[in-house]
Amino acid sequence: MPILKASRTLSATAAVLALAATATACGGGSTTGGGDDSSPKTLTYWASNQGANIGVDQKVLGPELAKFTKQTGIKVKLEVIPWSDLLNRILAATSSGQGPDVLNIGNTWSASLQATGALLPFNATNFAAVGGKDKFTASALAATGAAGKDPAAVPLYSLSYALYYNKKLFQQAGISAPPTTWDQLVADGKKLTGDGHYGLAEEGSSLAENAHHAFVLGEQHGADFFDSSGKPQFTTPQAVAAVKQYIDFMAADHIVAPGDAEYSANQSVTDFATGKAAMLLWQAAGSSLKAHGMDASAYGVAPVPFQTANPTGTAKTDSMVAGINMAVFANTHNRSGALKFVNFMTSVPEQQILNSAYGSVPPVTAAQSDAAFSAPEQQTLRQVLANSAAPMPQVPNESQFETLVGTAMKDLFADAAAGKPVTDATVKAELAKAQQQMPQS
Repeated sequence: MPILKASRTLSATAAVLALAATATACGGGSTTGGGDDSSPKTLTYWASNQGANIGVDQKVLGPELAKFTKQTGIKVKLEVIPWSDLLNRILAATSSGQGPDVLNIGNTWSASLQATGALLPFNATNFAAVGGKDKFTASALAATGAAGKDPAAVPLYSLSYALYYNKKLFQQAGISAPPTTWDQLVADGKKLTGDGHYGLAEEGSSLAENAHHAFVLGEQHGADFFDSSGKPQFTTPQAVAAVKQYIDFMAADHIVAPGDAEYSANQSVTDFATGKAAMLLWQAAGSSLKAHGMDASAYGVAPVPFQTANPTGTAKTDSMVAGINMAVFANTHNRSGALKFVNFMTSVPEQQILNSAYGSVPPVTAAQSDAAFSAPEQQTLRQVLANSAAPMPQVPNESQFETLVGTAMKDLFADAAAGKPVTDATVKAELAKAQQQMPQS
């Protein structure tokens, strides 16, 4: 059942205000004195939903947690939390101080949650306890917190965006290769649109998806959503151009179905898997596509397009550094066990097992040599992460940026679906509203 736009906006604003209040209350103070080892035989672990559903995650993680218990004698209570609830659950935990021992966080939230002071900093001592900082790839470490501070988490799964395309539909349309520029994507998309089928699927009500694409297109247009002091600047011509380009795939180019404006639960993946849409911009979609019955031979995977051929500088950005980080709650009652668990989950054998199951790329360098990561999808993701991905802004208000800019774009998608004009002026007005709601640093 559709949710009223006003209700969605109020929910997003509430999340922003909750995080702002939490950061203010904690003051970003040191947490090095928190936590203890008064409950050495138990751990609570909040895992993010990585599989096609929560049941898949329980099947993937259950045997590995049992293995950890057998090795250490420490029992792990697992809770897999949907992405729609994860940030709010974490915010509530940081506010109350009643959180899990170990948790997964979207890596784009690292600096925001770091500012609350609720997560254990990975200083030299804590990094040594999990095998050392050098075992992780540089791109993954770039999304673990603000520059100049000890990271708030360590990388667990690495992801990037890629362009998935239906080989059969491309062949039928006479398209011989995936597009490498956005102009080519639009031209191809128009050839692929008709008779209830569309060239591209989008997730128009997903705040995070919207904000991620705004950031990537912003990099390509030369936009900085925050200045050097961390102050938001959402209404520059470059930022407006980036957001409008993404909305225009529906509003002006008509290669995206109007119904996609309501998508927020991976329906775009379903549309791609069932042939309703010929292209999809997604992070490691392979395991989800398989769950929907789409064989890997039916689709190709290519880097996300650029504005022009052979770009340089920030214009050569086609993904944010995506992925999942693993954090320890600062006031855990089993700090030693929590660090042992992080070390276990980021060990080479576990990295190979878990990332293979989810179709992601190990952020632990030594684990990438496994044959499981030589498939075309993983090769593309690795190529993007190594050569053309950039971390989301590592500022305390990054998660508010995702929520507010994502909401502005969701509202613009709603306008596009209703046939209302989406102009530079309307885009700028929505982004201005988002900027006005940002907490003052």
